[in-house]
Amino acid sequence: MKDINKRVVDEANYMLKTKDTIRTIANKYNVSKSTVHKDLSERLKKIDENLAKEIDSIMLKHLEERHIRGGETTRLKYKKR
Repeated sequence: MKDINKRVVDEANYMLKTKDTIRTIANKYNVSKSTVHKDLSERLKKIDENLAKEIDSIMLKHLEERHIRGGETTRLKYKKR
């Protein structure tokens, strides 16, 4: 349980520092996107409520920008071909 809590806090601090997406954080910590999402949206609230509020605001911003990010990713994908 301590390992999970440490990972959750590490992921949250990394997101605060870099503003990276859940996908990027999942790759860095070698876990699934679902795990990172659950870590940051559910588990973090039980560990550190203030940190969870900061992460929620970053995740909300990512949600609002997702249509832009997706379009950019698709554009780059076809540009490589």
